[in-house]
Amino acid sequence: MKSKSFEGMRCSIAGALELIGDRWALLLIRDLSLGLSRYDDLRTSIGIPNATLTARLKHLTQHGIVERVRYQDRPPRDEYRLTAKGRDLWKVGVALREWGDRWDATGFGMPTVETVDSETGRLLRLALVDPQTGVAVPKDRIRFRPGPGADEATLALLDRANAGSGR
Repeated sequence: MKSKSFEGMRCSIAGALELIGDRWALLLIRDLSLGLSRYDDLRTSIGIPNATLTARLKHLTQHGIVERVRYQDRPPRDEYRLTAKGRDLWKVGVALREWGDRWDATGFGMPTVETVDSETGRLLRLALVDPQTGVAVPKDRIRFRPGPGADEATLALLDRANAGSGR
């Protein structure tokens, strides 16, 4: 059963989900960002069926998230690499992992991967940062406002959200 397309929705989250595809694609992006690049390595790591892996890699390639690169001519062999667009998804993976760790999404009680500073070894977490000051903004100060591409539905959604939160 094919999922409903989000194409044409005026929502960056819906557009990103449409480009990424599905949960298999997110796991592929995770493994590609960790250095796996060969078809069999990706298949083994994730436990994904061949037909599904082929379809997901094709989808990600068509949307400019992954590129296929020849590494051997005889016999012809290709590997897969994240493009700049694909590498820019790293924050999405970290955010999902942090949420999964906090709420024990695996049910194993402990995180399997930690994000650390390579110089200090201290744990890191994602934050929204003011680009002018470089300072993380506390969650209680974060608000959403209409962007230049907002339509009437977005304006109404933000009005309801802001009225409901006392903002």
